[in-house]
Amino acid sequence: MCIASRNLKHAKDAAEFIGGRALAVPYRDIPLNASRVLVAVSDRAIAPVAEELARGNGRLRVALHTCGNHGPELLAPLKAVGVSCGSIHPLQTIRDASQGAAALRSAAYAVSGDSHALSWAEEIATLLSGHILHIRPDAGHLYHAAAVMASNYIAALLDSAEQLMLLAGVPKQDALRALAPLARTSIDNVVDCGAVEALTGPVMRGDAATVTEHARALERAEQSIAELYKVAGLHALYMARKRGLGDEEAESVRQALLGSR
Repeated sequence: MCIASRNLKHAKDAAEFIGGRALAVPYRDIPLNASRVLVAVSDRAIAPVAEELARGNGRLRVALHTCGNHGPELLAPLKAVGVSCGSIHPLQTIRDASQGAAALRSAAYAVSGDSHALSWAEEIATLLSGHILHIRPDAGHLYHAAAVMASNYIAALLDSAEQLMLLAGVPKQDALRALAPLARTSIDNVVDCGAVEALTGPVMRGDAATVTEHARALERAEQSIAELYKVAGLHALYMARKRGLGDEEAESVRQALLGSR
C-alpha cells in the first residue's frame, strides 16, 4: 500500500498511522506501484491530483475520490487515459485520524462511477460494514447539502443554543453539558420515529405567545442567532402543519416568527 501527499512528511505520518507495509511516496510513484487509487484530498485539489496521476505511465486501472459534492467527472484526466473512475463519499464527520477511523465503520457511503470503480467503491463500503447509497447523477449537490445540514448545521444550532445559555447566566462549563442530553434525545427520537413525529415544543403546540417572548428576548443575541431561530421555526411550523396544527394557530405562530428581528 502506498500513501502519497504533496507534503511527504504528511504521507509518512499517514503511513505510520496505518501501519503494516504502508509506504509513503510522491504522487508520481503511485501509478508505478498501484492498480487502484483513492484520492482523499480537498475538493479543489482532486482535479490537479488526477492530472498529475494521469501523467504517470504505470498500472493504474481504477480511481475513486471522496468528495460528496461531485461525481466521477473530477477525475476526467484519469478517465481520458483509460482509468475506470468513480467516487465514494463517507456520510460521516471526521475530526482527526483516530476518531475518523472508528466513525467510518457502519457509516453510509454514497457511491458512483464506471462499473469497475463502482464495484471497488461498494467493496470498500461493505468491508467497513457500511450502508451503500446510490445518488442520482444530477443530485449530488442536494445530497451534499443534506450532509452539511445534518452535521455542520447541527454544530451551528448547538453553538447558538450555547450562546443563549450564556446570555441566560449559565456558566460556559455547564452550558453544553446541560444541552447535550436534550440534543442527543432529540436526535434519537427523530431516528426512531421520524422528524415530524418527533417534533415537540411551542411551535408544535401552536403557542404563539411563547414564540413572541422568545423573539423579544433574542433581540439581545447576535442577529444570526435570531435569524436562525426564525428560519428554523418556520420549517418547524411546516412540520407541525403536517402533524395537524390548525390554520388559525399556525398563522399566529407564523406571525410571531416573522415579528422576530
